[in-house]
Amino acid sequence: MRLTPVNLLFEDSRPGRRTVRTPGADRSLATAGLPREELREKPVAWPEMGELDLVRHFTRLSQRNYAISTNFYPLGSCTMKYNPLVNEAIAGQGAWSGLHPLQDDSSVQGALKVMHDLAADLGEATGLPGVTLHPAAGAHGELTALMVLRAWLDEQGEDKRRTILIPDSAHGTNPASCTLAGFKVVSVKSDDMGLTDMDDLRTHLGDHVAGMMITNPNTLGLFEDNIAEICELIHQTGGKVYMDGANFNAIMGIARPGDFGIDMMHLNLHKTMSTPHGGGGPGSGPICVTEELTKYLPTPAVVKTNGKYRLRTPEASIGRVRAFHGNFMVLLRAYSYVKRLGAIGIRRVAENAVLNANYLRVKVRDHWRVPHDRICMHEFVARPTMEMREAGIHTMDVAKRLMELGYHPPTVYFPLVINEAIMAEPTETESRETLDGFAEAMIQVAKEAIAGEEFLHAAPRNMPVTRVDEAKAVKNPNLRYQHEA
Repeated sequence: MRLTPVNLLFEDSRPGRRTVRTPGADRSLATAGLPREELREKPVAWPEMGELDLVRHFTRLSQRNYAISTNFYPLGSCTMKYNPLVNEAIAGQGAWSGLHPLQDDSSVQGALKVMHDLAADLGEATGLPGVTLHPAAGAHGELTALMVLRAWLDEQGEDKRRTILIPDSAHGTNPASCTLAGFKVVSVKSDDMGLTDMDDLRTHLGDHVAGMMITNPNTLGLFEDNIAEICELIHQTGGKVYMDGANFNAIMGIARPGDFGIDMMHLNLHKTMSTPHGGGGPGSGPICVTEELTKYLPTPAVVKTNGKYRLRTPEASIGRVRAFHGNFMVLLRAYSYVKRLGAIGIRRVAENAVLNANYLRVKVRDHWRVPHDRICMHEFVARPTMEMREAGIHTMDVAKRLMELGYHPPTVYFPLVINEAIMAEPTETESRETLDGFAEAMIQVAKEAIAGEEFLHAAPRNMPVTRVDEAKAVKNPNLRYQHEA
């Protein structure tokens, strides 16, 4: 049996030959209106092969894929935890996937209820009642919240406040979002404990400060002990506090940001609420704000009136930040996750995430240097010991060697405040056996490094792509597909 694309065949002039053809010369209806120079004049050189050969090809490719359903992802701050299949099944039901975003409100009451109730649940979990589900990712949520902040400042006559304070350990998206929103960024130092340096923070306060962006727990996996005082200081100077919610997985159900003074935050539903993550999307980064800021949220918002759900525009809305109503199928998965777990389950998720991170930290600390070796939250940061460094081993060597041992590397070289950082987050969905296996691999690599094993510099040696020159790849990227005849 030979496979060929359907409806794209014509008979070659040579007897018994069939060639794949794309519309071009005949200017068929499929090409109506397209510029002539964009039309293909020659047939595409598609290969012909048997069905079995094709199946084997794609099966082999799929077996090379590294996925959460086959292996462990200890990526710090990314919360690459398991996505329950029941959530996928619910999102795949035709009753949901067959909806159209332009349907009349009366015909999509179920979908509107999901969005309305999910927003309410997120507001309850964060202590911030104003919620929009529109942003498509965490960074998009950051930008949206900063636009809300600008709208609030302008209405208050505070359009001169254009400085945002950001800790030096922050995610790189924070300063990028500030710049896009028209703010100036001022960095705040970390102290010896890995927390925000309060003395340095005080030196930057003034009537030019619009607010502060802070990640809590921070990127070192530590809870900011002075978070309530930080919020009070920013409020006293006339600004607002935005919390990067990338690490909310560690405190949800335990601490509500709104209760310790946060005014705005985003949530990564593709992390915290266990929806698909990776490959650039689809993601979801809803923002939650105080009652005072609710009127500036993007349009439309779902409201319930007389038992019916409808869409409306908030009073002083900043407008649309994306088409339609957000990534609805991601929202549906998050809704299923929250409703199935409930308040008690959500808290247990956070508790187990913290437990797993501390278990792993203690398992490896005798072989790796842990700069802040104390109770952490969902993740911790380690680095090669001095003995390993003296042997010429760097974090990149460690990451590549872990790939040979069957593990996806942790986040490397971040946060920038730790030299040669290795940031690991086991999440709550991994078993003790999995954590023990990963710890053993980390310990094995440490011993190999101290022993001066040269093969560490050549790792990975058993992967489809071996060691590459990352510096050269960054400077001279090859982004153009090259067809091999």
